[in-house]
Amino acid sequence: MTVQSDWVQEAWSSTAAKVKRIHKRIGDRFPHASVNGVYQLEPAQWWTAGFWPGLLWLVYRETQDEALKATAESCECQLDELLTDSNRVDHDIGFMWTLTSVANYKMFGDAKSKRRALLAANLLAARFNVQGNYIRAWNPWSEGERNEGWAIIDCAMNLPLLYWASETTGDPRFKHIATKHADTVLEHFIRPDGSVNHIVVFDPETGEKLEVKGGQGYAPESTWSRGTAWAIYGLSLSYQYTGNERYLNGAKQAAHFFLANLPEDHVPHWDFRLPPDVTAFRDTSAGACAACGLLLLAEQVSEQESAFYYKSGERVLHSLYSNYGAWESEEEEGLILHGTSHFPEQRNVDVPLIYGDYFFAEGISRLMGKRDQFW
Repeated sequence: MTVQSDWVQEAWSSTAAKVKRIHKRIGDRFPHASVNGVYQLEPAQWWTAGFWPGLLWLVYRETQDEALKATAESCECQLDELLTDSNRVDHDIGFMWTLTSVANYKMFGDAKSKRRALLAANLLAARFNVQGNYIRAWNPWSEGERNEGWAIIDCAMNLPLLYWASETTGDPRFKHIATKHADTVLEHFIRPDGSVNHIVVFDPETGEKLEVKGGQGYAPESTWSRGTAWAIYGLSLSYQYTGNERYLNGAKQAAHFFLANLPEDHVPHWDFRLPPDVTAFRDTSAGACAACGLLLLAEQVSEQESAFYYKSGERVLHSLYSNYGAWESEEEEGLILHGTSHFPEQRNVDVPLIYGDYFFAEGISRLMGKRDQFW
């Protein structure tokens, strides 16, 4: 369903105008978090490298601004060197090449973009552990670190690259890996109440589940809100590609937990289970991502259920636009304020985040009736 309100077009106009404005400074570089009003830039190998070009593609699609297209393509080209260096990429390959090469291929049929995305899909597939049925998360952060058995909920959002690869090549092996990992998400990440684990550690030799870690959440037993958002959207996308009802049910389970634990303004705190002495900063990026998942769910469920998910996603996006936007500020490059990247490590807390900006823009495009998203 699509019932566009006046504020939706206003939100899109505000988004497009600000993206064009900050594009003049950022250009074909890779922003991550806005600190003191200025987006800090990361190397091309950083996991968020796809979100800025993805945001540019969203705005280009509506405005046909050739400057944005040229910049998005330049960002994509800069990722090429990573395709021959597997030590510099990890499970977030999907985030990086879905929003660059897959987006380019879907819009223009570009042969080079297709080749890049398929190479990236092969690198992602190569991280699959056949004993534990999971895609390995990070590479070692330091010499001697052993994290071969680590899997994280974030990877649910990287699976569309594999589904796309199977659809594009006709080879089902990519899809087989994606569904095996999605099944592991259902079995080991989604708790009975719909809350979500961030990190699950397996024995990489036997596949046995060993422990759960808190990761970017407050504690192993708490519930990191962005992890819940990854689950909602990621499992909805797995259902979109496979039609397997178990993924739809898992997405709905996580969505109901997420919605039941939102504060009055419909924008989540960074963790849903915090002790009273820990500051409950908002994470607008979690809200934006979850809203995209809720709007996709609205397209997938029965007519009787659809309005519930649609209106829930719309409420989150409306609150982000009305209460958290920095539309007219010349002193702030971020679109959406008050994101929280990694509270336990005190990194980028209460700042705009490029993936929050991307998912907000994607959510607004969905409200405008654009169902052909890049995932």
